[in-house]
Amino acid sequence: MKGVPDLSSLWSNRPFVRLFLGRLITNAGDSMYSIATMWLVSSMTGSAMYTGAAGFLVRIPTTFRFLVGPLVDRWSLRRVLVGTQLVQGILVLIIPLAAVTGNLTVWIVLGIMPVLTLVNQFFYPAQTATLPRILDDDELVRANMLFSVSLEGSNMLFNAATGVLIGIVGTVNVFLFDSITFAVAAALFVGITIQQTPGMNSGEGDGSTAERDDQSTAGPEVADGGEPSEEDHAEESGYVESLREGIDYIRGSAVTAMLMGAVLLNFAFGTGIAVFPRFADSIGGPELYGVLMGAVAGGGLVGALAAGYVEDVPYGWFTIASKLASAGALILAVAVPSIPIKVLMFFLGFVPLGMGTVMNGSMYQSAVDDDLMARVTSLTESISTAMLPVGSLIGGVVAEFVGVVPMLYMVGVAFALYGLYFYLRPSLRTLPPVAEADAEALGLG
Repeated sequence: MKGVPDLSSLWSNRPFVRLFLGRLITNAGDSMYSIATMWLVSSMTGSAMYTGAAGFLVRIPTTFRFLVGPLVDRWSLRRVLVGTQLVQGILVLIIPLAAVTGNLTVWIVLGIMPVLTLVNQFFYPAQTATLPRILDDDELVRANMLFSVSLEGSNMLFNAATGVLIGIVGTVNVFLFDSITFAVAAALFVGITIQQTPGMNSGEGDGSTAERDDQSTAGPEVADGGEPSEEDHAEESGYVESLREGIDYIRGSAVTAMLMGAVLLNFAFGTGIAVFPRFADSIGGPELYGVLMGAVAGGGLVGALAAGYVEDVPYGWFTIASKLASAGALILAVAVPSIPIKVLMFFLGFVPLGMGTVMNGSMYQSAVDDDLMARVTSLTESISTAMLPVGSLIGGVVAEFVGVVPMLYMVGVAFALYGLYFYLRPSLRTLPPVAEADAEALGLG
């Protein structure tokens, strides 16, 4: 693995360090919120249908992330990063406030969930668009590996810790701790500045005076998200045209073919999300729910750490093998009666997925033009997750009639079908290693 020398260069990059630490802490907040809200809805209603509705509401805003991309491309990335954290921190405080005043109902929880997720849709495209602006291309795989490690590592720790914390202080009080994480993340993002470099149409428009003076000698001042000066506004095609440009960029490419299979996969995955709290409750309680979710995140963490070892493997064949491996592990996790083995199988089932997250993100960042990065990533994520909330809603309803176990088996079968889909599509099966995945290889443009 040739990633060690590059890691030292990442740690010497102050904007990257602040972005990384902020992402780590806000991931902890997201993890605490995710576990606490799903368990709160489950414990308040005792119904898989309500947890399915909660899964639908918390994920439906992700299907509209493609509408956010053109805005993020124009706005100051630093302001987007900071603003999303402040708004989320305020929103999560509504739940303990409602509980203290005796007004907490499941409808308040369900109402807050989609708003929080909507705000979060601005954060991830902004983070994705920031990385190639502060790093060299050959650092992106390692940077994405570290970001995936921070995501899965904080999820593993805080998913399990939140389950235990619920048992100690109660579900509602967890949201007080959650608000603190968002405040700390905002403080870190405030200090991020992005230097303008030749060939980039981005700089930190709200940075120091010295930086602004340097930018003015280099060319028209622009915000770090690509916001043009008044002189350049006449040449802008507008929001709708920017959105259409992102769609045209991926139309007919291998990315489009990948998204078709991901839609089916995410529908099945959504059904699993809907019934998972009830599944954990039937064999344990909030502590076990946290442990199982921690095992899922732990598998993703190990996979992210190991991604550097498979970065030279052709992406097509990697996807086929990894999805089939995940399918087998997830089916076993549901089938075996032993709880320790269940935990182990859920862990192993998500190791290949952790690898795939790093590989997929790095492939996009290597191949996609920087100016279209936020648009393309938000568009592809919106399409690939479009059926996730639908699956959650339908899965919750169906589980009331057939039970939660058949819905979880469906997730494993869907992973196997996704691997088969990749094998049967030559344009996907022959995808090259990440390092060779340029725009031509993916058929972009």
